Amino acid sequence: MTYGARGPVYCNSTACSSSSQSIGLAYQLMRAGIMRRCLTGGAEALIVPGVFRSWEVLRVLTPTVCRPFSQDRNGMVLGEGAGILVLETLEAAQERGATILAEIVGYGTSSDAGDLLRPDPDGAARAMSGAMKDAGIGPAEVGYANAHGTGTVANDLSETNAMRQVFGGAFDDLAVSSTKPIHGHALGAAGALEAIVTLGALKHQLAPPTATFTTLDPNIGFEPVHGPARAIKTQYCLSNSFAFGGINASLIFGPPPAQ
Repeated sequence: MTYGARGPVYCNSTACSSSSQSIGLAYQLMRAGIMRRCLTGGAEALIVPGVFRSWEVLRVLTPTVCRPFSQDRNGMVLGEGAGILVLETLEAAQERGATILAEIVGYGTSSDAGDLLRPDPDGAARAMSGAMKDAGIGPAEVGYANAHGTGTVANDLSETNAMRQVFGGAFDDLAVSSTKPIHGHALGAAGALEAIVTLGALKHQLAPPTATFTTLDPNIGFEPVHGPARAIKTQYCLSNSFAFGGINASLIFGPPPAQ
């Protein structure tokens, strides 16, 4: 209403993948020629006692600190906020003289069709592989992955196994981090917030650290980016969102097209 946007309106409600799927849907609609420009992303306001109690019952909240991929990880922290992106075709952006930050080059989404709470690495792998196929790139071309990385025992192990399945030998050279220790797990807004972080990583060629990482977990077998931000040299960055219910979404961002 504020901006007089009279095109299609959709509201995805797919738990922690909601805003990543919203960005992916906007990308697909524009690629199909249905829209030229779209406001997309997600918002979540959840810091209320009832929501906290619900997540406590699930036994996934940490009583201390969220430490994704660490051996001593013991759960997530909730956060709230909003992330909104302006997606538009190259022609629409050029017409208004917009500063183009990046190009969405790939989107993949899948459903585990399995357990409501326990993630399936095969489902996550299908989303990442689908995004790469959509982008027309191989695993070795992705230089940074913003992981879903909630800090729960099951999610971090499942996501790691999925990344190893997709990236193979290229996984050892992939910079991976979770920024949820900083902004919390914002559920419906998480994918949009992390997409913006991923855009920043691509623009500045810096992989942000997993701020609270402590100790290598031998079951996971790798250390995410931690300590200072790590310099990267890549054209493509990946953002993952994997939700309860087994709903997976992956986005790949590339550099702005030549103008």
